[in-house]
Amino acid sequence: MTFLLSLTLALLLGLAIEAREGGQARPVSLRPRDLAIRLAGYGWVMAFWFQFSWRPWLAGVSCVLTILIITIVSRLKRGIIGEPLVFSDFALLRQVPRHPELYYTRPLSDPRMAGPLIVVSTVVAAWYAIEPTILPAEPSVAILAILALPLMLVSSVVLSGEGKAAAALARLFPAPALDVDIARFGLPATLLGYALRWRAHRRTERGAALPTPIQRGDAPVIVVVQLESFLDPVRLGGPPLPLMEIIRERATLHGRLRVPAHGAYTMRTEHAVLTGTDAEDLGFGVFDPYLTHGGHEPTSLPLRARDAGFETVFVHPFHRDFFNRAAVVTRLGFDRLIMEDDFFEAPRVGPYVGDAAMADRVLAEVRARSGPLFLYGITMENHGPWKPGRLPGIDDPLAQYLTHVRNTGRAVEALLAGLEGLRATLCVFGDHAPALPNCRPGFGGTATDYAIFRFGPDAGGGGARRDLTAAELGRQLRQIIALPGEGESLALPPS
Repeated sequence: MTFLLSLTLALLLGLAIEAREGGQARPVSLRPRDLAIRLAGYGWVMAFWFQFSWRPWLAGVSCVLTILIITIVSRLKRGIIGEPLVFSDFALLRQVPRHPELYYTRPLSDPRMAGPLIVVSTVVAAWYAIEPTILPAEPSVAILAILALPLMLVSSVVLSGEGKAAAALARLFPAPALDVDIARFGLPATLLGYALRWRAHRRTERGAALPTPIQRGDAPVIVVVQLESFLDPVRLGGPPLPLMEIIRERATLHGRLRVPAHGAYTMRTEHAVLTGTDAEDLGFGVFDPYLTHGGHEPTSLPLRARDAGFETVFVHPFHRDFFNRAAVVTRLGFDRLIMEDDFFEAPRVGPYVGDAAMADRVLAEVRARSGPLFLYGITMENHGPWKPGRLPGIDDPLAQYLTHVRNTGRAVEALLAGLEGLRATLCVFGDHAPALPNCRPGFGGTATDYAIFRFGPDAGGGGARRDLTAAELGRQLRQIIALPGEGESLALPPS
């Protein structure tokens, strides 16, 4: 009876929390089936907490707090990048204590973080002592119960990927539609449902066939640089960036780049460019393609370049473990990785290695090459968050961003100067718009800027504009690698 009472109250309070929040996006659906699935999601959360204590009221409060916390986090996330909480975000949680500087949070050693955690732990310990357990007194029955509940929860996950359960889940969640599904089924049920659909899709997916080896094109140097949070600062009310005029005059191809997310999720754009895969082809893996595939992409751009005779080099002045990037990009086909350890003495601008140092290292690799080179670099200087104290005397987030983006412009200009006289291709693009107060979701869609420059006797003129998606840019780069010989013009997508 106590368990049923606590469960009922937890379900009602969870519904009240989401009903209050529902007005922020879509109204909560009260259709019987939708409501049943929503409540089942709450019930699963309560069962999860109950297995650790066998104390109904502690489990009920934990369930309500879980719903409240994920709802608040989802609302905050939506306000910054225009997307609610998704299941793959939980896989990124381990990065927060490792790299708190990348988030609007504090390290666990900070009293403002450690204090609440200690208080919560103390309250939970006291609750254990005060509320009696409803675990059966008979030892053998208690052991059976302790084992049975986790087994039931695990079985519900395993069986959801097979047979009729999998078919029913696929009917409920045929494709990602976050706002619609959260309004219908609630955030907990949607998180669980998407995670299960992702798991089933991942299990049944098969890698594509290896590409046919191709002949090396006429560009012995191909440099692709992913620019952190880059777009034309004029669009943010900032002063003109000299680089943008150079792009308009000299780039073989340039324009707006529609990327998969606003203000975050670098890996989505990175994956799209490196694989040429459209978001709609990723299913529930769209939220974090690296989590889904782990870099196992048999037709990736670096593998294609390697098959074409290029040495493949990856340059990124940040931690090797972030996004598990070192392991992922190695599987993607990069022969050599140059990461933060290799930039130990490089000057920093704010908390990160400066873009000028990044450009210097890229050009050093170009000069030191012994054969055809495909180099993919990712800048770090303009990574958020833009918080007070980041730059001396500049606390305004937009002013900080504009300072960094000027450095980005100069770094790209240095790359252009360094590649002059070579038979080379340079591609630069923004991974996503910055998550600034004046650049919230809805700002210019999810578009950044990109440009492709060609050097050498057959470089041709500049000025062609085509707006592309990140995946289309990836496919464009594949065409460059596959150019069969001298005199070929850069293939342009249809207008």
